[in-house]
Amino acid sequence: MMKKLFSLLLLLAFSAALLAGCSAGGTTPPADTAETAAPTEPTAPDAGSADGAADAAGLPEASEPAEPVDVNILALKGPTAMGMVQFMREADAGNLTDNAYHFSITAVTDEVSVALAQGTADIAAVPANLASILYNNTEGGVRVLAINTLGVLYIVERGDTVQSLADLAGKTLYASGKGTTPEYALNYLLAESGLEGQVTVEWKSEQAECLSALMSDEDAIAMLPQPFVTTAQAQDDSIQVALDLTAEWDALQAGSDAPSTLVTGVVVARTEFAEAHPEVISAFLDHYAASVDFVNGNVAEAAQLVGQYEIVTAEVAEQALPQCNIVFIEGDEMREKLSGYLSVLLAQNPQSVGGALPGDDFYYVRQAG
Repeated sequence: MMKKLFSLLLLLAFSAALLAGCSAGGTTPPADTAETAAPTEPTAPDAGSADGAADAAGLPEASEPAEPVDVNILALKGPTAMGMVQFMREADAGNLTDNAYHFSITAVTDEVSVALAQGTADIAAVPANLASILYNNTEGGVRVLAINTLGVLYIVERGDTVQSLADLAGKTLYASGKGTTPEYALNYLLAESGLEGQVTVEWKSEQAECLSALMSDEDAIAMLPQPFVTTAQAQDDSIQVALDLTAEWDALQAGSDAPSTLVTGVVVARTEFAEAHPEVISAFLDHYAASVDFVNGNVAEAAQLVGQYEIVTAEVAEQALPQCNIVFIEGDEMREKLSGYLSVLLAQNPQSVGGALPGDDFYYVRQAG
């Protein structure tokens, strides 16, 4: 995989613009330092030992427990990292002994791409389209393990004029993310709703500019992601959510033979690591699923952890978590939802997914057992 590093580095300037979410600082995770013990010659069990007694009684010998593996995990700040916080707490507290899990959080998309390429990260939570780009630019060097975040885009306004996508006809919509997945998702929704060319989209360079437009014009309408929606509402409590674009997407897909959904984030692993340690991947997924369940079922406590890990403040997290669509979806359902979403992006702009849809091996399948 290392020989693909240089082609991946050419991607970084483009992939950084593709992240739709929140940001703040972070650090590079530690390198994997796990070592494999050298094999030793087998010796006959002593009759007085436990193994010898087992042999004498005709019982199977006790197997040696597997050595813990160092697992370096990197996540981007925002909703894609929020579902991990209980997992992070348990690992930091030393409550997980199956493997040694090392977590780092960053705001820099390029840092994730380089860490995966160099092998300093084994597993990473990334934007869904970036996973496809990484797969294509490393010739299959990553596998997607699970969807961890569905859509986090919302239409907000200070008035009460928008109850459906059709209500956007003839209006101006402020948005950020031109040339990235928010634009492609919005274009798809408008086109499928018969609104192509009927909505004026005024693209801003960042969400703060959209908020400024909302604050200066009581009739303004904007498209914002969580948790920025909650941050905006904290500044002006007259701002309200008019439409959940994930729900709008699902409504349009309801009659499809192969329904997709709006996907924000996924968790991926280096193919080399996943193939070498399938049991570690399975354990990671079990811990991650439990963490997502905890976050969704214990919002107040999870919000404190989100604040503790400096993803966003605890106050913002407590209000935003219920709207962040944090999920754990693996297997066939993951493949159906994600492949459909990537197909929509491909039709909008092939480069948004790395030029082509990933192959079948992109979708990780747990080994039975």
